[in-house]
Amino acid sequence: MVADPTNVKVYTVNGAAAGSSSSLPDWLTRKRAAKGKGKRAATEHVEGTIELIQGFEFPEASNRIKTTRDGHHVIATGTYKPQMRVWDLDQLTLKFERHSDAENIDFVILSDDWTKSIHLQNDRSIELHTQGGFHYRTRIPRFGRSIAYHFPSCDAYVSASGNEIYRLNLDQGRFMNPLVLEDETDGDILGVNCIDINPAHQLLAFGVDGNGTVQFWDPRSRSNVGILRLPKERLMPTGVNTDALSVTALSSRSDGLSYAIGTSTGHTLLYDIRSTRPFATKDQGYGLPVQKVIWIEGGSRMAGDGLVLSADKKVVKIWDCKSPLANFCAITPANDLNDIHHVPGSGLLMTANEGIQMATYYIPQLGPAPRWASFLESITEEMEDQTTRSVYEDYKFVERNELKKLGLDHLIGTPALKPYMHGYFISLKLYDTARIIANPFVYAEHREKMVREKMEKMAETRIRTKKDVGVKINKILAEKLLKEEEKAKKREERRRAKMAENMDVDEEQGEEQRHSQDPRFAKVFENPDFAIDENSREYALLNPSSVAQRSAGRAKTAVEEEEDESDKVSSDGLGESSSEGEDGDNSGNSSDSSAAGDLNAFDPRARPGQKNSRAQEAYNRNRERNRVANVNFVPMRAQAGGAHVGDKDATFGKRLKQVVGPSKAPFGRDDSLHLGDDNAMEISWVPSSSANDEEKVAKRAGKQKGVETFGAGLQKGVEEAAEMSEAERTGRTHRRRGMRSGSKNVFRKGTK
Repeated sequence: MVADPTNVKVYTVNGAAAGSSSSLPDWLTRKRAAKGKGKRAATEHVEGTIELIQGFEFPEASNRIKTTRDGHHVIATGTYKPQMRVWDLDQLTLKFERHSDAENIDFVILSDDWTKSIHLQNDRSIELHTQGGFHYRTRIPRFGRSIAYHFPSCDAYVSASGNEIYRLNLDQGRFMNPLVLEDETDGDILGVNCIDINPAHQLLAFGVDGNGTVQFWDPRSRSNVGILRLPKERLMPTGVNTDALSVTALSSRSDGLSYAIGTSTGHTLLYDIRSTRPFATKDQGYGLPVQKVIWIEGGSRMAGDGLVLSADKKVVKIWDCKSPLANFCAITPANDLNDIHHVPGSGLLMTANEGIQMATYYIPQLGPAPRWASFLESITEEMEDQTTRSVYEDYKFVERNELKKLGLDHLIGTPALKPYMHGYFISLKLYDTARIIANPFVYAEHREKMVREKMEKMAETRIRTKKDVGVKINKILAEKLLKEEEKAKKREERRRAKMAENMDVDEEQGEEQRHSQDPRFAKVFENPDFAIDENSREYALLNPSSVAQRSAGRAKTAVEEEEDESDKVSSDGLGESSSEGEDGDNSGNSSDSSAAGDLNAFDPRARPGQKNSRAQEAYNRNRERNRVANVNFVPMRAQAGGAHVGDKDATFGKRLKQVVGPSKAPFGRDDSLHLGDDNAMEISWVPSSSANDEEKVAKRAGKQKGVETFGAGLQKGVEEAAEMSEAERTGRTHRRRGMRSGSKNVFRKGTK
């Protein structure tokens, strides 16, 4: 099936598909035909293209093809050996074949069926065939080119090389005086290529070779009534002799006024018999002589009125006479074309070509299927899926480079290699043998692969305790999806059961397709390239609990122990800096809260399953601290001289020494208490090294600077708290920039 750009579909119902070079070569078709029909041949017939007519072929090539006027038979001629074959269209099979001594050039069916025909052969002979077989043979003086039959007078007109048209009267059984063509303007006539008899008024038209003219003769007076000269300047390329233009095909329309003329330059011209100028011109595009032109008739059942078929040996084009620039459809046969025939009143085309199989094309948009093949209209949808075979069984296509690698290039030119396109066909057995010799380990690798596949297949058949998901790649993911689907299915069943109890409604819902069976996700569970790496960091971030469970159930490797040790060292360093920060609160050197250290020390996304030892230690310290009351206990000291603080006879100095006790002077003196000459008491106070002692003491006691506290929770001098932002309320949400990582031993840059 070939889809035309104009959306006109062409179905190949016999022979190789149009536009395809993948048809079987002739030597392979001939070899299989000689072996006879076997099991493989029957399989090929089922799997190949549709064969409308059985045995629609010739041993080498076909020359001409036509259907009888009653529409029940097809007659074709071909070679080799030269023969004529007749197919019965009612039975869609070959009726008989009849051999001849010479190859056929053209033939005409004399009766409404296949029983009577006249054949022009390439040995200058004319043969008459009847139902019983070959009837009579006669000869003409020159080599013939075309033949036509005039029914009213029973004259057979035969054109040949030269300017004479031979007339053989079948009623009288003798030759009549020939028609002699003359042209004083264009000189001598080299020959007549084609003959056409108009079905409306029986006017004879002869296509002349060499001078580009068409001569019209009246069969009643046997005289020339006019000459049509083609525009040579428009048809011939510049610089080429205009005398080389020839008329190669002629066809007259049933209305008696229109003619289609094909030339040797690949042009088709449409003329009205009343005018000397063409009203339409069509170029085939290849520059090859036009083999056949046909007016497609058929009435209202056909695609349109005025369609023209023009064909050379490379392409067949169907176009409207009113718009010749646009094609109704175009067909490119797989083999060179010799003849084409349109089955009247239908969309079926039959071709004779330079190949074993003759091709038949069905165009539904052109017309209906003929009565004997009416089933074609119902199977066109199946024919759209037809495929052509590209690999030939028992043969291997190899190029020249591969032949050199296999060491078989010395077989070029021998029957072992069949030339085809840019390479050769070689026997598959010979190819396998040469490949094994070139690479002896191929068989061992293939055998190992087959054994591994067989073992895997046997392992799949074992009885398992749990339900097998039936996949080998990403099995854990498939099991997880299967569980989710089963849960969803159970929820749906419970929901439907509940709805059925409330209202008697039966809901039919199609079974959903599993992810592993969905063609969109099939490669995830089949292709190893899509396997999930459970040891990657991305998997650990997405599935921290799974990684923690897996790491807890097995011993740590040396690499993991080293990473844990580095994390511990990093956490200890962060703890010391945090402790220094806490002490720095008393000295006024703190720059940030300890929460930043917690973030740096522990990140569950980076280390799934890791325990925050520093956070646990901080929690224990706070717990011990909260157990002890926040009270300053003064140790008891023994009183010197047996005196005690409450002694009434003790002087003020003794009482003071007992309470304060001996201490060093701040500036190198032994006592901070002195007595003057007049026994006056002198006391010195040394200021603290920090000016914020009172403020720090207040912070330790949980008090604020400048705030006076009274009973019943009353305070004086408290400032109203400013409204805090989200970042200040929740704390740090990202890592510090440029921090050092203990596990990777590099500096990372944090990202927001």
